[in-house]
Amino acid sequence: HVQLVESGGGSAQPGGSLRLSCAPSGYTANLACMAWFRQSPRNEREAVARINTYGTAKYADFVKGRFTVAKDNAKNAIYLQMNSLQPDDTAMYHCALAHTQDGYCSGRWAEGDFGWWGPGTQVTVS
Repeated sequence: HVQLVESGGGSAQPGGSLRLSCAPSGYTANLACMAWFRQSPRNEREAVARINTYGTAKYADFVKGRFTVAKDNAKNAIYLQMNSLQPDDTAMYHCALAHTQDGYCSGRWAEGDFGWWGPGTQVTVS
């Protein structure tokens, strides 16, 4: 049974930084496409960044140059370093995982492309 748990959320001032972590359990294949999504009361859940087994990442335009996603294959964990935070970044951030056959994300970006989700960690920028 795969479970994802996020940590590292909290409060930051505009221009500040936070680092989120996601540690899956119950997944040992090391062929995951993993992603960060966020959801706020004003917006639907949206993709922030994704990363494949080989470390290749993709970012949403609204975080390019500010956020960096990294992966620790030994732990199947991913991280999201968030710099230059803005009030619009306030949201619940969720980690998501999709098992693949080859370790590549192959276009996975929508919420429905990921089968396992963490409960989320709140990020508030004010």
